[in-house]
Amino acid sequence: MLIAAEPREFSGLLRFCRNVRPLNWPVHWARTVELNGRDGILVANGAGSERASQAVDIARLVLPLGMICSMGYCGALDEEMKVGDIFVAERVRTSCWEYVTVVPESKQPHRAGVLTSVDHVAQTAEEKRKLRECGAAAVEMEAGGVAAKAAELGLPLCCIKSVTDLSGESFQLDLNSALRADGRFDTMRLFAASCRRPLSLLPELLRLGERSRTASRMLGEFIGHCRF
Repeated sequence: MLIAAEPREFSGLLRFCRNVRPLNWPVHWARTVELNGRDGILVANGAGSERASQAVDIARLVLPLGMICSMGYCGALDEEMKVGDIFVAERVRTSCWEYVTVVPESKQPHRAGVLTSVDHVAQTAEEKRKLRECGAAAVEMEAGGVAAKAAELGLPLCCIKSVTDLSGESFQLDLNSALRADGRFDTMRLFAASCRRPLSLLPELLRLGERSRTASRMLGEFIGHCRF
């Protein structure tokens, strides 16, 4: 089972999938697929650990679970990481716990280390610097919830992310205020904010969209060629 925040995080991987079928689950988006000759489930249920944890709970009521993989976008804390780089977490750290992961077999280039999972978008370079000082190499919002559920169920955990924002970058757009209760970003609010300051915010919004497409493509190519 692979869990992400948004369906677009699966867009690159779907090119490697066969027999893709929708699932009528009470989540934002779910599909059953065949990937490298094995059956799998893809679920996107919004940003944040609570939404990711909920996706695991729903899935476990329907079918027996094997390995759980948290995949999607992340922010770089390591200054050497570039947009689109693949990051495979060896450990997932939250404010309370640290979880050990299973690392997939892959000959594809990637980075590895500690992933820190927080309850908000890391907006500023200063916040990223402080997280880096604690030993993490990347930051995101969902893996902590997936990791906690995997530990509760005694299941192996994998975590694969791709970089969309760099360690030295700060967002001018207030992404946290645009995050809705359903775990989805209010794109109209972001677009309206961009239009009020088109010279600075609109290029950032367009750049984030382009980087997300790059990250999705790199995720698909990596996961599509690795062995779990």
